[in-house]
Amino acid sequence: MSGGDNLEFEIRPNPAPVGDAERAALLANPGFGRIFTDHMVTIRYADGKGWYEPRVEARAPIPMDPASAVLHYAQEIFEGLKAYTLPDGGVAMFRPDANAARFAQSAQRMAMPQLPVETFLRSLHEIIRIDRSWLPTSDEGSLYLRPFAYASEVFLGVRPSMEYLYLVIASPVGPYFSGGVKPVSVWVTPDYTRAAPGGTGAAKCGGNYAAGLSAQAEAIENGCDQVVYLDAVERKYIDELGGMNVFFVLDDGSLVTPPLTGTILPGITRDSVIKLAERAGRKVEERPVSLAEWQEGAMTGRIREAFACGTAAVITPIGQVKSAGDEFLVADGGTGEVTADLRKQLVDIQRGRAEDPFGWVHRVS
Repeated sequence: MSGGDNLEFEIRPNPAPVGDAERAALLANPGFGRIFTDHMVTIRYADGKGWYEPRVEARAPIPMDPASAVLHYAQEIFEGLKAYTLPDGGVAMFRPDANAARFAQSAQRMAMPQLPVETFLRSLHEIIRIDRSWLPTSDEGSLYLRPFAYASEVFLGVRPSMEYLYLVIASPVGPYFSGGVKPVSVWVTPDYTRAAPGGTGAAKCGGNYAAGLSAQAEAIENGCDQVVYLDAVERKYIDELGGMNVFFVLDDGSLVTPPLTGTILPGITRDSVIKLAERAGRKVEERPVSLAEWQEGAMTGRIREAFACGTAAVITPIGQVKSAGDEFLVADGGTGEVTADLRKQLVDIQRGRAEDPFGWVHRVS
């Protein structure tokens, strides 16, 4: 059973919400992912019953049995998107339908039940409405939404769980990188890979990120901000960063990005960049790019810019690239005009400051 198509949410307001003065103090400098709103959404699933008991309730710890399946077999998926305050005082999300579709695709890959798109979208609307007072009004602020689901059946056995819990929590956030947008340095890991063909690279599951923590630590040890992965087969082609997709800007203004072959996450920001660039008349090519091509291109000027992109950081220029025994700078040093222009276009659309030619902005109120 799919269930969930016509669910009515039960609203249980938090009896002890954060006071206005305390909330204002928290919103003055929220950081990223460290403070949370008063409520959360929960929906349960049981095999043979479908999705049931949709609620908006006080954010609180989740009771969990030590034998809960997720703790042993890691059936878990999540999404991340933002809600913004619009110039007219309204609130909107950016491409939540795309997040809903990717959430369903991740569920299918992880042998989990798919939450209907309308229920996914409704859950986001509900938490934004009840916790709207938590939405930052600063130019760089937003309300980060984290929908996720996990196997909640109490059972030890290697098979898909028969019970799941879906939740949405919300966190008011400032810019992902403190101090504004500046070029990041990246480390090309020689030992670790992110995903292999046939694996879970295209699914947004926690295991992908847990497996990358050692590689990220390696990057920091080598003086870099982020890790870059090579492909798992030939160990020569760029896959993606630890949590972001990557683009290269050539000297003719065209863009190149690694193709979606199942080993990298199909980023929603990635897709938005492609559409914006093509609308502006830029050629965009999805093809493999080797580390050797990147380095040679940076030396000759053929590759003028490089940037990473994702929901949290939007678009971030890449400056220095380091690998075992070698390093180089992207030709423009990470201050490229194309990167900056694409970032401005995207941010202005997200925040309702520019025309939305693709219907990406989903108004909540």
